[in-house]
Amino acid sequence: MPLHGTAFVESLDPEAVLPGGEIRIRGRQLAAAGVAPEVRITGAAAAVTVATPRLVVARVPDSAVSGPVEIAGGGASRGPALEVGVLIAEHLHPVCNPAIDAEGNIFATLSGVRGQKTPVSIYKLDENFVLKAWSSAIINPSGLAFDRSGSLFASSRHDGSVYRLSANGAATLVAEGLGIATGIAFDAAGDLYAGDRSGTVFKIDAQRNTFVFATLEPSVAAYHLAFGPDHYLYVSGPSTSSYDTIWRISPTGRVTPFFRGLGRPQGIAFDAAGRLCAVASYQGRRGVVRIGSDGRAECVVSGNNLVGLAFASRARGGSHPAALILATHNALYSLAWPVPGLPLPPAAAV
Repeated sequence: MPLHGTAFVESLDPEAVLPGGEIRIRGRQLAAAGVAPEVRITGAAAAVTVATPRLVVARVPDSAVSGPVEIAGGGASRGPALEVGVLIAEHLHPVCNPAIDAEGNIFATLSGVRGQKTPVSIYKLDENFVLKAWSSAIINPSGLAFDRSGSLFASSRHDGSVYRLSANGAATLVAEGLGIATGIAFDAAGDLYAGDRSGTVFKIDAQRNTFVFATLEPSVAAYHLAFGPDHYLYVSGPSTSSYDTIWRISPTGRVTPFFRGLGRPQGIAFDAAGRLCAVASYQGRRGVVRIGSDGRAECVVSGNNLVGLAFASRARGGSHPAALILATHNALYSLAWPVPGLPLPPAAAV
């Protein structure tokens, strides 16, 4: 049964997605009663899960590429362009954010189940998106972070330690006795912080002295750490609740809630404008949630099975545009960032 008249697509929500994610298409005359319209993304057919005259919800197919969204009925409407993430690496097992060096190389883990020694545990994705084995020195590498000198550090949830990795992937012990060590981050002074998912954030200073910096609720998966432009440490960690909190910790270790209401928040990072982005569920939608200083949160990327994210600048000799690198439980995706036309919320307060 065809639609009567031409469908008019007015907006997409969100305007960026990973294959398999859902988008909300708003407009007029999008669907007739009891009839699902045909939705295509740059020619690829998308499965429709909700269809009303003003709203259509569609699942982006694995074959989709960035381009216009079209709805066909009695007539056809070519709507705004959708930015679709591109698969750049697979057969991995990240459990926290990927890490990106000054040259734009991307590092990610094949972490494995706890206690499993994989043949390669850290991979390097070069400027041509070629995946190379880089290190097998650490069992269950979890958090990754670069210090100011450009050295890569990794935590191990197997032995509760943090290691410094040399250019050839060899590991040197930096700190131990950190429980189930997961996310790590460096502050502006060069001190290292590590999250123990059983409830502690440790601080390791330049002399490798280890202190308890803050205590939080235990996490069922991993702590994820990031320093904001205000020099406060922000921490996420999914719990058994569906209404989790991102915590804000002062330089003296005082813990306060930054934002409540996320489902299973994991990797967090700040964009170039100082806005906090988290992979989480929010109001029934899963993907990248961006939080403004006014407390308003919105899902700006739709995607499933996400565990981490990292912002890549225009490094790599300027041949690659700025991008958001997204880690799922087994792969990495690259998404043009910022998405053209994506509205910006207020910057985070400093």
